[in-house]
Formats: sequence, C-alpha cells, structure tokens
Amino acid sequence: MGLLAIMTSSMLYGAENLAITRGRVTANGLGFNGSELNGRKFPLKINLACGNLISRGKTLVVPKCSVSLPRPASQPRFIQHKKEAFWFYRFLSIVYDHVINPGHWTEDMRDEALEPADLYSRNMIVVDVGGGTGFTTLGIVKNVDAKNVTILDQSPHQLAKAKQKEPLKECKIIEGDAEDLPFKTDYADRYISAGSIEYWPDPQRGIREAYRVLKIGGKACIIGPVYPTYWLSRFFADVWMLFPKEEEYIEWFEKAGFKDVKIKRIGPKWYRGVRRHGLIMGCSVTGVKPASGDSPLQLGPKAEDVTKPVNPFVFLTRFLLGALAGVYYVLVPVYMWLKDQIVPKGQPI
Repeated sequence: MGLLAIMTSSMLYGAENLAITRGRVTANGLGFNGSELNGRKFPLKINLACGNLISRGKTLVVPKCSVSLPRPASQPRFIQHKKEAFWFYRFLSIVYDHVINPGHWTEDMRDEALEPADLYSRNMIVVDVGGGTGFTTLGIVKNVDAKNVTILDQSPHQLAKAKQKEPLKECKIIEGDAEDLPFKTDYADRYISAGSIEYWPDPQRGIREAYRVLKIGGKACIIGPVYPTYWLSRFFADVWMLFPKEEEYIEWFEKAGFKDVKIKRIGPKWYRGVRRHGLIMGCSVTGVKPASGDSPLQLGPKAEDVTKPVNPFVFLTRFLLGALAGVYYVLVPVYMWLKDQIVPKGQPI
C-alpha cells in the first residue's frame, strides 16, 4: 500500500508530443495538450544531444516536454541481463498476454506502430526479433504470409505461447539472441522488434545486427520504451530495465548505418498523450539500409557473456529487485486508466 500511496500522491499532470525525424522536430502523433508549443510546427534543423539541443553553434532552449531530463550514461539495469530476463519471462509468460498487453501494448497501438514498417507485400521476408508470445507477429501476418515470417526469442516459454496461436502455425519459430542473429547477411526485407530492446545489454549491437540481416533498401522497425521525465518513474525505470531516450534510438540507428531514420510516438488511448511516466511501448523507430553487406560500425566483445558462472545470491537479489521495480510499471497504466475515467474528456491528465 505504501508504494501505491506514493504513486497516487506523487504523479503529476503532464502531456507532451514531438515527433523527431533525423534532426527535424515537429508536433505530431499523440495528443499535444499541455505542450508549450501548443501544437505548432517546430521546423528547426537541430542536432540531438543530451540536455540541450544544438544548432549551428547556438544553444536552443526547448520546452521540457520535448526531451527527457538528463540521466547517467546507459548501463544495464536489474532485469537488463539475458539470464535474468530469461527467468523473468519464465513466470511472466504465464500471464503476459492477459496482464501486460492490455495496459501497455494494445492491438490498436500495435497496428499503429507497425504502420511505418511499410509491410506492403505478402511475399516479404520478415524477422520478428524478440517476438515473445507472437502478439506483434499477429499484426505482421495481417500483411505478410506467415510462411515468410520468422519469430526469434531467447525465451522458450514465450515462444511456446506463440506456437499455440493458429495464425502463426506456418511461421518459423526459433530460439536466438538479438545481439547475435542466426540469419545470413542481406537476408530479410523487414526487421521488426517490439518490446525487446529494453532487455538488450548492448542495444547498439542489436541494432547493428538488424542492419546486417536486412537486404539493401530493407527497413528495420524497433518498437520500445521511452524514458520518463517524472522523478519517481525515472527511479523505477533505472532500477528495472532500459528505457531509452528518443534521441538515443536515433543515434543508435545512425551509428549502425541506417538512413532516413524516423521516430513515431505511440501510447495507450487512456494516457491522452501523457509521457512523463515513460511507456513500455512508447515509440516506433524505423531506418532504411542504404547498401548491402555488414554494418560499417565496428564493435568489441559483447557486454554480457551468458556462459560465465553467476553468483546465485547476487543473481536472485538482482532478479527480485528488478521484478519489484517492474510492479510499479504494472500499476502505472491502472493509475492512468482511472484518471482517464475521472477527468473529463478534452482536459489534460
């Protein structure tokens, strides 16, 4: 009850909405109520940087709704480890489709997030990386033949759920690592990954792999969390798993070699555009592979070696702390849904 009381008393109102497309910032996507820009276009060419936005040597003062507040350099959180994520989903897979999706990843959100992926042909070769229970894959096979879709995940428990879904019976379903994909270079027309990047110890490596497996002109679409701006939500986000900033997504894509990088904001309807608490599924980021072959980005060894022995006490402690922090983000959509029911429509929440 103490945590719920803190949540209820501490969460403040707020709404924001900027769409960022390779340095161009415009009002777009989710509801823009409460923004100091009042829905106006902001067509200034900028370079995205942490804290301030810089353009041609000048510091621009941008409303606080545009980017999240500073945070420590990216580092693995308590559940942002492959072994911990494996056991986390060992139990979460039992209720994932019934508990997590209704609050954070609805069918309308899924379809909206997949729209920038441009799944226009039934014959496309598509890989769904971190596909889990196949919820996102169900959206993919609306436009692509299931026999041309591969679902990859490190969790056999999640994949077991995907195998039970009739529309996915013809999909290839394999266990694998997002940071070391078992596909040849220049293999797929589309790379999709939804709700997976938050568990990658090295997101840059995973996005580099997305570049490698795509054909020339192929498009990657990564759907994932956005970092909160509210202090309490930031605290639990940093304890739990990776919540990237929007500018981090763009930087990772561009460093990997992608061109035409775009980001689209998504969120449950009952959030009414509010993003200060962060969203487990808050944006859809796309990029196009401009040339065949491997990514131009060179990286060192993996951040996490799953073959190394783990101290059981340390593992259990980290796992429990991360899972407890995750409870906060199970309660946040309940809180936001209640606010949506109470606050009159048309007013920011």
